[in-house]
Amino acid sequence: MDTTFYFDTWKRFVKEGVLDSARLNKRILESWYRCKTEKVNPYLYKAHHLLTEEELQAKKKNHSLLIELATPFLKKMDQPIKESGMMALLVDPEGYVLSLTGNERTLMNARKINFIEGVRWTETEVGTNAIGTALQTKEPVIIHGAEHYSVASHQWSCSATPIVHGDGSLLGVIDVSCPVESSHPFMIGMVTSIAYAIEKEIISRSYKKEIDLIQQATLLAETHKNHLFIVCNQKKKILSASKPIREKIPQVIGMNLHEMLHNNYRIDFEMPFMSKEDNSINGSSFFLSEVVKQQHRLFISHSSSTSTDTFYFKGEAGVSEVFQHTLRKVKLVAPTDATVFITGETGTGKELIARAIHDNSSRRKGPFISLNCGAIPKDLMESELFGYVDGAFTGARRQGYKGKFEQAHKGTIFLDEIGEIPHTMQVALLRVLQERTITPIGSTKEIPLDVRVITATHREMLELVREGHFREDLYYRLNVYPIVIPPLRKRKEDIPYLVNYLCQKNNWSFDNIEDIFTRLREYDWPGNIRELTNMLERLHIMLPEGDLSGKEDISIVLTTNIPISSSIEKETVDNNLKTREKIQRDLMLDALKKTKGNVTAAAKLLDIPRSTFYKRLQKFRL
Repeated sequence: MDTTFYFDTWKRFVKEGVLDSARLNKRILESWYRCKTEKVNPYLYKAHHLLTEEELQAKKKNHSLLIELATPFLKKMDQPIKESGMMALLVDPEGYVLSLTGNERTLMNARKINFIEGVRWTETEVGTNAIGTALQTKEPVIIHGAEHYSVASHQWSCSATPIVHGDGSLLGVIDVSCPVESSHPFMIGMVTSIAYAIEKEIISRSYKKEIDLIQQATLLAETHKNHLFIVCNQKKKILSASKPIREKIPQVIGMNLHEMLHNNYRIDFEMPFMSKEDNSINGSSFFLSEVVKQQHRLFISHSSSTSTDTFYFKGEAGVSEVFQHTLRKVKLVAPTDATVFITGETGTGKELIARAIHDNSSRRKGPFISLNCGAIPKDLMESELFGYVDGAFTGARRQGYKGKFEQAHKGTIFLDEIGEIPHTMQVALLRVLQERTITPIGSTKEIPLDVRVITATHREMLELVREGHFREDLYYRLNVYPIVIPPLRKRKEDIPYLVNYLCQKNNWSFDNIEDIFTRLREYDWPGNIRELTNMLERLHIMLPEGDLSGKEDISIVLTTNIPISSSIEKETVDNNLKTREKIQRDLMLDALKKTKGNVTAAAKLLDIPRSTFYKRLQKFRL
């Protein structure tokens, strides 16, 4: 490997921000840009984020399963690693080094840059490195010499591979590092084989536990033949059920406990099952009884292409089975007062689902109060949620202010982006959910609440819980009835119905719009329905006559309406433009502003053919 070339490339990027993307590995290029964006110090000579001994021991305790699984495999490789002048590291999902063994001289050199147990070795802490970049990309990574972003690691060669749990979550990272002169191609193979062996062991243990659970369920069925019961693993997934339940609900195996309960059952009592291996709780058996189904009145759907039942939904349901399943879950929970936890990517319509739950509930005549927790400054969160009395603080309204919870009395409160609320507010929110009262700021009087709570997020909440950013008890208090909204890429058959609905709703008119449905289905829509809406609006602006007959022109318009996926790509495009091209781009932007997005008028204003204007739109990613 030409280390001089990489050092010169690194030096030019650090000093001038110039990078020849064709001559650098894509993963390293992306990482360098991330480091530059995060303002990582390229001249950092050692890591500074170190855990105390007490914090390190707590980390090791939290990740005892990872350490237990990895230790036998690391011991097998211990001698070859030492003889090769290398060291092996086990790292948790946050980038903290949990264990470090290997060649004594290599370990001594590593200590000079604080590459030790308890250090946090992520991209934001020490720049591009195998551990941090593997955590970012969730892929095996090799970083050699000056490919590292900070000078602290320039004398090192590192290979790392993520360890992934059966459910797709990240368990940790295995890394092998050594001085540059000791580097060998087998390093990446070594860490990958160890990671794979650990993952196989995880699957094997999980399988054994489930078999153990099913065996215990079989014994239970023999002694309680006519009882209603189900057996769930620790994730509340149903693995077994008594014969009466299987006969009534054939698809019960694999269902979630909460989903099952909405088939008109209630839990009478729970009996935990202990694992034979380590005597830990392996799962539970829930003995059930049937409840009489309450009659409730539902409204007719506002807009649904296929729905014939009485259900009120202010949107387009389409025809996809995956979204119809989501709506069925909404229908089940709407008549109840259960707390609902909605998850889904940005732009999938989480508030629309929350509104449907409210509109089909007994609270439909009450208020529906929506609040985006991510848009409220932390110091205003408490007053916004719980309100305040007159004179509570400087600048307070004279008559005080009713918080969102009090405003939602007898109705529903929808807290979007719940994962963004600060830790202090998590404690306060937990108290409100438990006691169903609030105390406004500046008051000593508790106000009783009658409100249904629906929350939503696009983030991985269990990951936030594991990282300590979100309280576990609050998460389980909110996650009573989970609803997952599928992304648009998993319901592409709904795109024609959504397009027609959005055009009708916004009074956008296009000729021959059916001709572009195939093209729309080919795109993955990372911004989901919100991105589809934005694309149609741009199309409406750029083709004011609504004529979609020009195949070449419409192809260019659609391409230019697909956004650049990241700031890295934007910066790369800007760097690749010559001065003359940047001037052309700025003139085009100015012309589009003056003509309010009318491409024909903008091209005429610049005195260039419309086809040339479209080609430049595509080239400049406008």
